[in-house]
Amino acid sequence: MNRILISGVIITLLLLLTLFFFLSQNSGVMNLTDNIKEQIEQQPGQIIDVRTSEEHNEGHLAITDSQYDILNGDFQKVVPQLDKNKTYYLYCRSGNRSGQAAKMMRSEGFEHVYNIGGYDDLVRQGFESKE
Repeated sequence: MNRILISGVIITLLLLLTLFFFLSQNSGVMNLTDNIKEQIEQQPGQIIDVRTSEEHNEGHLAITDSQYDILNGDFQKVVPQLDKNKTYYLYCRSGNRSGQAAKMMRSEGFEHVYNIGGYDDLVRQGFESKE
């Protein structure tokens, strides 16, 4: 009986630790999935593509202001030069890299950073594409 109780407590603690880990991974990053166009219209900001140059050259959002590759370190180099008081909208292929980039910016003191997700999804939502 004690073994069952101890096992239950251990499993509960592991589940709570796992939940805490996943909740802390977001680190205050705002992921926008709906009404992205309206958000950008209401709160204009810089649109940044964090994909590779090759991906960007194959197609990117027409409203993209900058492209800084997070994989090769370009993004990490430019972040200290960006204005922390401005608003930034980040995207990549799937939303993963832009989520990591947004998390990085939040940890550097940027407050208005939004992960707007993946390029193909944004095009499907009506954003104009440019090659």
